[in-house]
Amino acid sequence: MKVLVTDPLLPEGIEILRSGGLEVEERLGLSPEELREAIAEADGIIIRSGTRLTAEIIEAARRLKVIARAGTGLDNVDIEAASRRGIVVMNCPGGNTNSAAEHTLALMLALARNIPQAMASVKAGRWERKKFMGRELMGKTLGIIGLGRIGSVVAERAQGLKMRVVAYDPFVTPEKASEMGVELLSLDELYARADIITIHVPLTKETYHLINAESFAKMKDGVLLINCARGGIVDEMALYEAMKKGKVAGAALDVFETEPPDPKHPLFEMENFVCTPHLGASTLEAQKNVAVAVATQVVDFLVHGVVRNAVNMPSVSAEALRVLRPYLTLAEKLGSLQAQLAEGPITEVQIEYQGEVSRLDTSPLTLSLVKGLLSRALREDVNYVNALYRAKERGIKITESRTETAEDFLNLIGVRVRFKGGENYVAGTLFGKREPRIVRINDFRLDALPEGPMLYIHNEDRPGVIGLIGVTLGEADLNIARMYVGQEPEKRRNVILLSLDRLPEEKVLSALRNLPHVFSVKPLEL
Repeated sequence: MKVLVTDPLLPEGIEILRSGGLEVEERLGLSPEELREAIAEADGIIIRSGTRLTAEIIEAARRLKVIARAGTGLDNVDIEAASRRGIVVMNCPGGNTNSAAEHTLALMLALARNIPQAMASVKAGRWERKKFMGRELMGKTLGIIGLGRIGSVVAERAQGLKMRVVAYDPFVTPEKASEMGVELLSLDELYARADIITIHVPLTKETYHLINAESFAKMKDGVLLINCARGGIVDEMALYEAMKKGKVAGAALDVFETEPPDPKHPLFEMENFVCTPHLGASTLEAQKNVAVAVATQVVDFLVHGVVRNAVNMPSVSAEALRVLRPYLTLAEKLGSLQAQLAEGPITEVQIEYQGEVSRLDTSPLTLSLVKGLLSRALREDVNYVNALYRAKERGIKITESRTETAEDFLNLIGVRVRFKGGENYVAGTLFGKREPRIVRINDFRLDALPEGPMLYIHNEDRPGVIGLIGVTLGEADLNIARMYVGQEPEKRRNVILLSLDRLPEEKVLSALRNLPHVFSVKPLEL
């Protein structure tokens, strides 16, 4: 079997592949056309951030069984296209955690002490001690956006520098943060209190341009900003304007929205701007860790059939997977739905397996459900292997129970989620042993296909409400593909799930929320 390597991989990784009996073809810097040609005969491909695997390229991979990322981020892989083709997608979480955290601290120190600018001045023959007056880190407040693997290491190291650490992470409980010596805040509170802000969240629809002009307006005057996560989380033009006005005293970026950035990027004009070319994971130790890890995983999968760190399938045998696959889909949908319905940090998840499903091996189903629950925040950093570990990191208690009988269905998966301020219960089943359905949300019974962009609407059961909702969406040129209604007759209340061709813009959501007899409107993606 052949493994195609399209981005640099240390010799230690190449040797593991070859000693495992695999043929290795190293072809770096391929154009999309060359990549389509090269991937056609490959059984596996190992990439880093330099290779983009689109649906079109994946479609050309006639024999491909595994896509392996030597690192964590998978925003350059069309995971849905790979899943449709039955291709396992795996990454190597954790291999570069220490390197990324240390690079964050290096940029923080460089900003605080003007090190790059001072070095350039000395090399130019000047000796400008007064010009490069710095600031101490001890006693300063560091605001960490995202308290996951890397963010938590940054917090630990910053405490060693005698800094006060505050953080924003809606998926971490205050109790868990307190154990780390970190004060958990809202995002606006973090902006108001932090002297230095560092970002450690994945790039998603929700985090794209998370740091924007409005964010900068809420920050302290003279704040320092660092981004070693993903380009696109910071609105770079808004950052430029904030630096010009003096609101931001200095910024350091290891990542850009477009890489490499335009040499005429306006940020390069700023003397108080520090940047590096995506070096967060670029240490010998990190490169060796991920090279060995990814090569071992590929050998284990292609040669021995063992799956580890897959992001689109659990670690189960092919025979068991055929039976479990529809339940896995249902479980992940239920987890994702609960994540989107929760109004605060989740503290506990209770899973009930009833009927036929209770007689199966439910451990992969629990992993799938927890993966769906956490994927909204962690994206590629959570998979079937580490889902329970990630939940434990965030102080989320997971319990499960089994009952061989189900009241109204042959099989039922019920999920009760407790969060700060309340709880939600949802349940789902399979129709025809294949099609997932949501059959209950709290006290409302319904029959909904959990698929694609949806709106969850809670309203008073009054004549004309559904009509007004339809008119509002129609005026926004949004098509309702399917509508599901659950009723609570005693209280004259409904929940409505609408399947749409796309999610509404914020002004449409606001218009819906302002309709008479509408209590709440939530956009969902399932």
